[in-house]
This record gives sequence, structure tokens and C-alpha cells, in this order.
Amino acid sequence: MHKFLPVSIREASERGWDDFDVILFTGDAYVDHPAFGAAVIGRVIEDEGLKIGIVPQPNWRDDLRDFKKLGKPNLFFGVTAGNMDSMVNHYTAMKRRRSDDAYSPGGRAGFRPDYPTIVYARILKKIYPDTPVVIGGIEASMRRIAHYDYWSNRVEPSILISSGADMLLYGMAGQTVRTLAGLLTKGVPFASLDNLPQTVIKKQKEKELPQSRKWGTINLPSFLEVGSDQRKFSEAFVIFERESNKIISSRLVQQYPDSCIIVNPQLPPVSTEELDREFGLPFNRLPHPKYFRKPPIPAYEMIKFSVNLHRGCFGGCSFCAISMHQGKHVISRSERSVMEEIEHISKLPDFKGVISDLGGPSANMYRMKGINVELCNNCTKPSCAWPSVCKNLDTDHGSIVSILQKVKDLPYIKKAFVTSGIRYDLCLKSYNRKAGAAEKEYLQNVITYHTSGRLKVAPEHTQDRVLNVMRKPSFNLFRELTEIFKSTISKKELNYEIIPYFISSHPGTTYSDMAELAAVTREMGLKLEQVQDFTPTPGTLSSAIYHTGKDPYTGRKINVVSTEMEKRNQNIFFFWYKKENRKRIENLLKSINRQDLIKKLFDRRYP
Repeated sequence: MHKFLPVSIREASERGWDDFDVILFTGDAYVDHPAFGAAVIGRVIEDEGLKIGIVPQPNWRDDLRDFKKLGKPNLFFGVTAGNMDSMVNHYTAMKRRRSDDAYSPGGRAGFRPDYPTIVYARILKKIYPDTPVVIGGIEASMRRIAHYDYWSNRVEPSILISSGADMLLYGMAGQTVRTLAGLLTKGVPFASLDNLPQTVIKKQKEKELPQSRKWGTINLPSFLEVGSDQRKFSEAFVIFERESNKIISSRLVQQYPDSCIIVNPQLPPVSTEELDREFGLPFNRLPHPKYFRKPPIPAYEMIKFSVNLHRGCFGGCSFCAISMHQGKHVISRSERSVMEEIEHISKLPDFKGVISDLGGPSANMYRMKGINVELCNNCTKPSCAWPSVCKNLDTDHGSIVSILQKVKDLPYIKKAFVTSGIRYDLCLKSYNRKAGAAEKEYLQNVITYHTSGRLKVAPEHTQDRVLNVMRKPSFNLFRELTEIFKSTISKKELNYEIIPYFISSHPGTTYSDMAELAAVTREMGLKLEQVQDFTPTPGTLSSAIYHTGKDPYTGRKINVVSTEMEKRNQNIFFFWYKKENRKRIENLLKSINRQDLIKKLFDRRYP
């Protein structure tokens, strides 16, 4: 077993250290696993030959001893809220406080504050005002410019401003951390690091912008403008999303009353070799020993035997924040790297021969990228798969079929499940003209060999009008998938079922749309389980629409559900089959003059 990164002075002393170069604070428990961001960044810094300490879930409500226990680092403090946005972690779509936290021992809530990025950074700047504080992770990435915050119901400034931190690293920041640490180690002053890619910095208003020969500059509407004018908010969102989708983008500048923030362009997608290097770092794939006598950490238990094949997603779904953090362009590991990780997993003492997931943000995007990458450099489209599959996208499933087969054939593997979401539209000839034998084989193999008995997919809705707002393809593709699924399990004599995910209260959805969804799924013999209410998260198109009531690209008005009663009324259509819901549903349908749907839902002779 490799040494865990130190969480105490005692553990540092055991390594012969009397100080740290970098100290990382995280809102999650410390799990030394490649699926936990703090562990990845910590191992990357260690790989640079630096002394790194981690403070997981520090107590922010006492005398702040946790923020002082490792002392002052030589280079900088790092701060991340953890693997999950803290507000999604803490609250339901109805803004009800959750009673659990999957990233804490025993799933217990209360080990992190709301917005820990802001809370931790402010504490560190107060205690150590002269030491740089660098923030990152998904919470920071999604809030890198002025954004609408659902929980406060207002436009908030960049989290770099709110937190008082000195720099923000957005996205998957392994490469940026290497560069930052390397320059600081060489003695380059922190204050002079204003041209690092994939960073956000702030400048006082009277100071000139850093000179850059590499990048163009685009001025976003100011914080005061986006906070008071929804048209300006929409304008800023469109610029931000388009530039984020490019490989070669411009830097963005946003003015604040006393300062400005500068969003430097992201790095080009890293190579397969660099991604392999990161996944090959010496992870123990275990929680730190400090947790060995504590209850299990649910998030770890769920992913400890999972394997991530790639990063990024070009799906571009309106409600999804993956591309805002991992990027639109898919970066894939080599087959060798994946097989080495599986071999490492097989030697863990409690491994029983089952890989819980062999996938990624979208399970079947492995090795997919632009055929002519130069055409992707300046492409601003948010999706390569909607409203149609891009002609320049290589959608061949041969590589993923090959890797699934090789894992399946390993003598020490009983099962390798694919539980990540599948973009089944990429496998269907009716939608993706490039789909052929490999795509057909992929679907059949996943259904037959890599499903635990329930194939979970996400059509999200049944009505095309709503799906267009979501940037999702027609529900007819789910019908086609269902026929393939039924045919496959019939031939293989398998007692499996297909489980669709749906969202209610998404912008553009009306009571009529939800009733149609209920009628369509009833006709298909589905009783829905995997459903959720829409939650606006910063940086997404759906959140921008929720805030303004309009499509930011076209200015077209879009219906938005904002009250708790409206949300409950939409959600109830998922459960039309419960007797206690019938009267309420009938009254809702009568109120919108859709009595025809009452028959579709409740007449046993229909269809």
C-alpha cells in the first residue's frame, strides 16, 4: 500500500517533513481514489515532488483549529467544495434541507457549510492574509463568472470575488496545477501569474489588463448589468457558453465596481498519455485510515470498484453542468491504462470479481472526437449530438466494444457493469447515419452482459417541444431502444427491465406536457421510478432560461415553473397510478381543458 497524503503533522513527520508546500482543504471526506477530485489534485502535486497535506471537512464553527493545524504552506492553499456542488448536496429541488451527505462517513449531514469554497477561502484569507488561496472544483467552475443562484434567487458575483481567493482554477485542473506549482517552485511571484490558461484572476479597476499575444479578449456585460438587466444576463451567458465550447477561445473580462475578473482560456484537451499518467498515480483506492473505525462513506462504497474510461461530454444537455467542468471534448484513456487499473482493483482484499461501472460521463463516448480536429478549434456549438449528429464526429463504437469484451474475458472478472448513462441515440441508425454493426453490437452486449438486470437510460421527457429546450432527441428513439431491448432479452431468455429517467418542471414544461408524458408511459406499460424535479444549477442553459423566462439565444419566451405548488403539480403526473393522486390530477386536467387525457390515464379499457 502507498502512503496516504498526510492529514496531520504527525503523518508529515513520519515522512521527514517539517512543513508543506501546498495544503488542500476539501468539503469531502478524504478518499484516495481517482474518482475523488481532492485526491487527484493531491497526487498530482505529490507527483511534482512537492509536499502536500490535506484537511478534509474542516470544522468552520469552532475556534478554527482545523485551519491552523498544518500551519502555513510554502506555496499556496488549495480549496475545493468537493466532488459535488454543495447546494445540490444540501438541498432538494424544493429547497428542503437534505438529511444525508454521501461524501461523509455514515452519510451524515453537517460536516460542511453551504458554499464551502467561499467559507473556507474567507477563513484562510483572514488567518493567513499574505498566503495565496487558490480555489477549484465543480462548485467554483460553475460559478466562475456572475451567475444566477437558485438558492438565493439572485445574480451572484464570480465566486472568485465572493470568496476573496487569489485565483480560481476551473475545469479538470491537473495540468494547470502542475504548471502553477512548477512556476512558484522556481520562484516566480504569485502576483505575476496572470496569463495561466484555465485560470480566473482579478485585477483592480485602475490597473491595465495583462498583455497577451496569444488570446483575443471579449468584454462580458458587467456584474451590475447582468444583475439588473435580464437581456444583459442572456448576452453574457451566450458569450460564455460559446467560448467555453471552443478549443481555441478568447479570454473573458467582466467588470465589477472596484475590480474586474479575467477568465483565461482553457487548455487544449490533454493527451491520452497525460490522462493515463494521472490515472496511474499511486492511489490506494481506500478512505484514509482515520475513517477505518467510522461508518462507510456512501459515495465511496458506490464507486470503489468502478473504472472511468474517459472525461468530457459533447451531449450538451441544457440542464447538465458536466461540460462546464469536464469540457465538451472527450479525452479517453488508453486500453492499457484501463486494463492495468482493473488488474489493480482485482488485488484489493474485498474485491469479489464485479466491476460496478465501466463508463464515463456518457458511457459510450469512449474514443469519440472530431474527425478533423481543426474544425473543432473554433466550433461554438454546445452539442455534437443535437439537433443531429455532427458530420465531423467519429461515433465508432468499435473501441468500447473491444474494451468491454477484453474485460469480460478476464478470468478474475465475474461481471463488469455499465451503469453510467448511455447516449443510445448515437447507436441508432434512424438518428445517427454513421451507426452500423459496431453500434448494434454495443447495445446488444451491454443489454446481455453488462446490465445488472435493469438498464437505466435517460430520455428525460416524451414531448418534443420540451426535449428541444433540453437539447435532447425525440422520445421515438427510446421507443426504438425499447424494442431492441425486448428483442434481445427475449432471445437470450433474460428477465431484465428497462428503466427510463424523466424530469419534471424543466423550463418549457406545462401540465399538459406532463399529462402527455404520463399517458405515453402508461401506454408503454411503464410505472415510473427514476424521476426528479429540475434544479437550476449555475452556468447551464436551463438555469439561464429559468432566471429570465427566455431562450438567451433567440429571446423567445419559455414557460417556467417556479412555485412549489406548480412543481408538486407537475411531479404528481409521474405517479398517476396511485389512487390518492387521481382526484388532484383530474382537477388539474379539467383546469387546462384536457379532459381527453383523463380517459387516457384512468380508463382501464384505454388504449
